[in-house]
Amino acid sequence: MLYFGDSRPSFWFRLGLIGFDAVTILYFLIATVIYPEGDRHWIDYLVAAVLTVDYAARMAIAPTPWRFPLRGASLVDAIVIFSLVVPVLANNFAFLRLLRISRFLQSPYMSREITAIFPAYRENEEAVRAGVNLAVFILMITSVVFVWEYGRNPGINNYLDALYFTVTTLTTTGFGDIIMTDTVGRMLTVVTMVVGVAMFVNLARALFRPTKVYHACPSCGLERHDADAVHCKHCGRVLNIASEGFSD
Repeated sequence: MLYFGDSRPSFWFRLGLIGFDAVTILYFLIATVIYPEGDRHWIDYLVAAVLTVDYAARMAIAPTPWRFPLRGASLVDAIVIFSLVVPVLANNFAFLRLLRISRFLQSPYMSREITAIFPAYRENEEAVRAGVNLAVFILMITSVVFVWEYGRNPGINNYLDALYFTVTTLTTTGFGDIIMTDTVGRMLTVVTMVVGVAMFVNLARALFRPTKVYHACPSCGLERHDADAVHCKHCGRVLNIASEGFSD
């Protein structure tokens, strides 16, 4: 009832989950930027406890609980919880917590509850997700660069140096003032350029392609259509997409 119901308490429960996610993500961002090596703190264990309870509850109500841990979102949750409670990972791989941002955007509550409050989110959902995924990638690569290269590379002395290197590499600017001299660093540079450029293209496509509206086709279920569409592109059914009725 709380996770999928339509009652008022259900709405506020799911909104509370979104608020908790937003606060923890903010904490992850601040902690990762200021303390990229991951100082353990009681807040980590408190967040891990809440995430674990939520994870167990969602698995219990899943239609097939045995398949729940194999889903992509569930794997991300497990990795984040693991990085919060296992000291070995918390010291060197705190950047894994940033995966929670992408998981947050994939939450089934986002499109439902947030759209009810901010209708503009629905219209720009794809662009927002593409931009946030790019930001998460940059922050994660920056953390990896800092953790791996700090003390080995004379050009990487703090988190901002690592961020500077990541951005110049991702944009293929390559000023050459900071370079990787070890094999792992060079492989990381290759991954940054290849994946980063692909994510830039995806963001540009989301920003500049024609705006779509959400209107479920009664026949085939296709949800995204051009704002002025008369027929469904998949099945050809006549659509009746509501508009604001502007005219010259």
